[in-house]
Amino acid sequence: MSGRPHGLLVPLTTPFDRATGDVAPVDLRENARAVLAAGATGIVAAGSTGEASLLSEAEYRQVLGWLRDVVPDDAWLVAGAGRESTRATIAACDVAGEEGANAVLVRAPAYYAPVITPQGLLDHFQRVADESPVPLLLYNFPEYTHLPVTEALVSGLAGHENVWGAKDSSGDLKNFAAYRDAAPDWTLFMGPAALYYAALELGAGGAIAAAGCFAAAEIAAIGIAFDAGDRAGAGRAQERVAPLHKEIVGRRGVPGVKAAMDLVGMVGGPVRSPLTDLDTGGRDKIAKLLRKAKLL
Repeated sequence: MSGRPHGLLVPLTTPFDRATGDVAPVDLRENARAVLAAGATGIVAAGSTGEASLLSEAEYRQVLGWLRDVVPDDAWLVAGAGRESTRATIAACDVAGEEGANAVLVRAPAYYAPVITPQGLLDHFQRVADESPVPLLLYNFPEYTHLPVTEALVSGLAGHENVWGAKDSSGDLKNFAAYRDAAPDWTLFMGPAALYYAALELGAGGAIAAAGCFAAAEIAAIGIAFDAGDRAGAGRAQERVAPLHKEIVGRRGVPGVKAAMDLVGMVGGPVRSPLTDLDTGGRDKIAKLLRKAKLL
């Protein structure tokens, strides 16, 4: 791949076989083909939506290899490589490089978040960037990691040639704008699909949005219309997408995303324990939302 990632990258779910609980490679590949055909510019494998923390390292490698087989050369394959130690994160980046990923998405370590110092976190990302065979996108998701990627940290890494950008899932547009000011040469991605239009106005290069797993065409349309100068069209597309993110992704997480995928004809399938699948009532509510958005 030449250049840097842009547009809609879909953080794909990891489908599991209902009988064995193993990763289902055929379903994984079919889902990838579907979102790419719908307008996604790439795939993020084994990220938060891919239940990364519930996969073994062997499964992580398998998922990347299976997706590399179907992601074409003109689309991006990004690997979720965040781990709890610097050493393990670097090892995950090495695997990503070996399996053909174009870049890695690296979250902050979560378990020791209360006692990790700002300098310790900067040193962590610095070492990973120094040693990773592929470029980094930083991943800010403080709701889950409880350790924000701050403007100061972004500023400290802004000049590193192996750090290409960041994904911000904080939901805070002021934070997103602060990243833009701190690292003007980075490509920034919005996490919540409900804020994609606003992020584009602030200079976003794209979105890495979980709602893309079941509404890729609708989310891609926001960026396509915006880039064409059709702000009204981008706004209309955003209005369709916003409730889907808020009610399915924001409120229900991975179980909601997988249920929505099943309903639109893709393969969501079961989540992996300790997550639990939605009950019938939850699925009915999602079906109503999808029907209103004309996705059913």
